[in-house]
Amino acid sequence: MVEKINQIEKETLDELSKVKSLDALEEIRVKVMGKKGSMTEILKSMKDLSVEEKKEVGKVANIAKTKISEAIDAKKEELENQGGSDKFFDYTYTLPEKVGTYHPITKVQQEIEEIFQGMGFMVDYGNEVVTEFENFTSVNVPEDHPARDMQDTFWLDNGELLRTQTSAQQVNVMKKYGAPFKAIVPGRTFRNEKVDASHENTFFQLEGMLVDEKVSVANLIYFMRELLSKVLDEKDLEVRLRPGFFPFVEPGFELDMKCKLCGGKGCRTCKNSGWIEMLPCGMIHPNVLKAGGIDTEKYSGFAFGLGLTRLAMMKYGIKEIREMNSMDIRKLGQIR
Repeated sequence: MVEKINQIEKETLDELSKVKSLDALEEIRVKVMGKKGSMTEILKSMKDLSVEEKKEVGKVANIAKTKISEAIDAKKEELENQGGSDKFFDYTYTLPEKVGTYHPITKVQQEIEEIFQGMGFMVDYGNEVVTEFENFTSVNVPEDHPARDMQDTFWLDNGELLRTQTSAQQVNVMKKYGAPFKAIVPGRTFRNEKVDASHENTFFQLEGMLVDEKVSVANLIYFMRELLSKVLDEKDLEVRLRPGFFPFVEPGFELDMKCKLCGGKGCRTCKNSGWIEMLPCGMIHPNVLKAGGIDTEKYSGFAFGLGLTRLAMMKYGIKEIREMNSMDIRKLGQIR
């Protein structure tokens, strides 16, 4: 596998040296670094390796990804300075040049995926339309739980629904990979909620799971703090852990972080509390592990749900969640 990574790196760098246009450059980036790219597929296949092999392959893969990313950025800058083509034309500007950028949620998701892949996690995207079993029953939500009511869920005529949480992929991931495993499930989720400064009816989550022998709450806190610190580029991030109830974990917690928009003084976004709820989390309930075919006598694990939309707000200082879907290029263009 190391040899294959080195081969991908060599071939990609060679192709990049011959690129003549931005379109061709983007094709290479997607082919190698995209969701189904050759380098991404390598990282996904690491699940079958031993712990020692994962460390070795992960190190080589991260170095190769860094080299390729830097080469792509350098080539992009070179082509933009040349006009993106090997042909040149004279033209006159009539409007200021506009340069696009990724949406802030996309940028945060890509960054988180890279962080977790560097820690040996697999990425699994799941489906947005799921069954009632996947969304509720498999994650230990009782039949009489209010979350199943119409006020929270978008039901479809065929009895399926738009997933209200990325937890809907938990049992599918367990059955797909088996224990031990580490995986994240990023994607779009839907709730029939009233839209306000901190809530939307369509938002983005990231589900994370780690199942192995002797997993504890201490492991959970380490990974959560590591994630938030790296994404927000803040080493001494102030967080708090408080009890919380979620049917699919026991015990369950709410992990909050000090609101970065007001510095903890209190604002509209944090409802004047100074704290933002970031990570509902806990130890995976034995019923969920059993539904996923996991031996609960041997294995335990933790799970967490991270709101990508809310994290993007904290990272980029966006006070209104509605700005994420506003399509206001003037605002989104400031985030680079």
